[in-house]
Amino acid sequence: MTRDRFHPRTGRWLGGVAGFALLACAALPLVPASAEEAGRRLPEAAMTAQEGAGLRTATFAGGCFWGVQGVFQHVKGVTKAVSGYAGGDRASARYEQVGTGRTGHAEAVQVTYDPAVIRYDELLQIFFSVALDPTEVDRQGPDTGPQYRSALFPADEGQATVARAYIAQLDRAKAFDKPIATRIESGAFYPAEGYHQDYMTLHPNNGYIVANDAPKLRDLKALFPERANAQPVLVGRPPA
Repeated sequence: MTRDRFHPRTGRWLGGVAGFALLACAALPLVPASAEEAGRRLPEAAMTAQEGAGLRTATFAGGCFWGVQGVFQHVKGVTKAVSGYAGGDRASARYEQVGTGRTGHAEAVQVTYDPAVIRYDELLQIFFSVALDPTEVDRQGPDTGPQYRSALFPADEGQATVARAYIAQLDRAKAFDKPIATRIESGAFYPAEGYHQDYMTLHPNNGYIVANDAPKLRDLKALFPERANAQPVLVGRPPA
């Protein structure tokens, strides 16, 4: 017999097996972990992205999408950052299913940006500097499972080439104590449920946000002051 369980990460009641799986993903949100250690400004990419005029998109997976979205929503040149799922199919792009770790999806954020203001390689520098610990395998902080893996989903071969080059550059420089585990993957992006969007902004006092995600935003503002916007670009509100 299964019972409904309250999921502390979302503040929602979840039923049966799905509720149990999602509780496990959000267990011990206040435990310090490497994903919450202080970030540091990594070197700029030696290979710069060659991008034309007009808005472009890039998709990043780095553990819980709340924090990754919150970081990119405060980056100048980003016009939209949407939490969602990438790596699996449309039918399984639902939080309860993704939480089982068996769909192939990763929690991800699709970023729309203006390359005249910030290029893809500069987004990569911010991502690896403050948004995650890229040496972790199938986990970030207190969240464990393949849905929390570190991955990039390039929009085209140009992005893929730049991403591979930057990861190789950081590994050669031994920027981290362990090799970077971030994967280069392909797959469509599917937006997450509405209650996941803008979560860091809407719930700043949530215990998970305070312990795991707010430090990433502080690092962005401290390490990349020239790139940081004081006000986020929210999914629920058009850009000013």
